[in-house]
Amino acid sequence: MDLSRFPRRHYTPGPTPLQPLPRLSKELGATIYIKRDDLLGLTAGGNKTRKLEFLMAEALASGATDIITTGAVQSNHCRLTLAAAVTEGCAAHLLLHERVPGTYSPEAGGNNLLYRLLGAATIEVAPATADLGARMAEMAEELRAAGRTPYIIPGGGSVALGALGYAAAAQEILAQSFAAGLPIDHIVTPSVSGGTHAGLVAGSIGLGASWTITGISADEPAADQEAKVLQLARDAAVLAGIDREIPESAVTVREEFIGPGYSLPSPAMTEAVQLFARTEGILLDPVYSGKAASGLIAMARAGEFDGGTALFLHTGGSPATYHYRSQVLPS
Repeated sequence: MDLSRFPRRHYTPGPTPLQPLPRLSKELGATIYIKRDDLLGLTAGGNKTRKLEFLMAEALASGATDIITTGAVQSNHCRLTLAAAVTEGCAAHLLLHERVPGTYSPEAGGNNLLYRLLGAATIEVAPATADLGARMAEMAEELRAAGRTPYIIPGGGSVALGALGYAAAAQEILAQSFAAGLPIDHIVTPSVSGGTHAGLVAGSIGLGASWTITGISADEPAADQEAKVLQLARDAAVLAGIDREIPESAVTVREEFIGPGYSLPSPAMTEAVQLFARTEGILLDPVYSGKAASGLIAMARAGEFDGGTALFLHTGGSPATYHYRSQVLPS
């Protein structure tokens, strides 16, 4: 696997920390480490930064003046895409998907506040039934008619090129574990738009890594999510020149931690957010990393790590935590 032939922006000065969680490990009776991708570059960090390094490089090579993307109303991806656009001197246009009716407020805190602070050129809200791809295409045509050069980044940056960011992350994790003399047996990651999970799978197969990867869904049923991630991992592998087949067995998704639905709280999520904060001083968000951490905790308590070392991929999202006060500190 050689990613050096792909143009890439570099928004983070070096590797993100791979650190032990001793107090959490003691609490759970398992050996848990964390990959701190919440400390990636761009505004407030998070996993989308790795994808944007490849996607923004392509955008700039195409002469883009404007970046169009979409995400949920408290989208970490929209925040980071906007931050990357600001960094590169481009205008950013956000199409916010109100997946849960009535949840968007222009005066909300969290990522909504940062959209305004970072200066999004336009913010449009689409209902749950909207065809987001079609609307972004229309937005691009409107910009071309005004003499601009738009570039569309799909939700989550979860296309094959974006997934290469997490093929590169697999390379980084392997190098860090080797340098530390620390074999990694299991990786647990959020799995939603699929690019992070797919990139990890493709990169791990390309490198011959022996760890298992479990994706924790915050939205889709396991079978649907596995099919999406598998196809994206195969597409990323082809793009990266990985000559090994990505087998179906390489993609595992757990759905039992979704709770009542996307972005809706569950007792397990609340416990996970509080446990990480109160044992290790690490902030999780309630929509993605909090539910993924609830999966990690349940797996550890059930003995599923079998005495091995588990690595939790922290995909960021802490700005949204300040919007969801009642979810992380229920009365």
